[in-house]
Amino acid sequence: MDTGYKVGDVMTKRPIAVTGDTTIQRCAKIMEANHVGALIIQQGKKAQGIITEQDIVRRVVAENLRTAETRVADHMAKNLFTVHPDVDIFDAIKIMRDENIRHLPVINNDEIVGLVTLKDILKIQPALFEILVERFEIREAQEKPFDR
Repeated sequence: MDTGYKVGDVMTKRPIAVTGDTTIQRCAKIMEANHVGALIIQQGKKAQGIITEQDIVRRVVAENLRTAETRVADHMAKNLFTVHPDVDIFDAIKIMRDENIRHLPVINNDEIVGLVTLKDILKIQPALFEILVERFEIREAQEKPFDR
């Protein structure tokens, strides 16, 4: 399906980035100050990983780690799913759906050029919401116990 919108049309062009040595506490403060749910971890212009609010809660807070001493490099998602800015947003949302992610780094010539989120896409193309709902309904049905 071709929506006519490219990832580059809806992405955040200068995503907030930190280095791997940044503490989780500092990351949380940066997220709060900038009203974002994810940070890119990079060295130079190359993305090394991503950390989300959900990662912080599940990997750090739930494990009762000291946020002021814990480095983001130790808890970031390192296997990045990425997309090129010329990709149609339909294809980007399929990646997000299939990989169960809400933030997708945008890479051009091996450099981070943006970040696209589900919110970014759904603001411009709300009809794509059905693609996500279908996947969530299937996943939810598989996870719930049934009385028989």
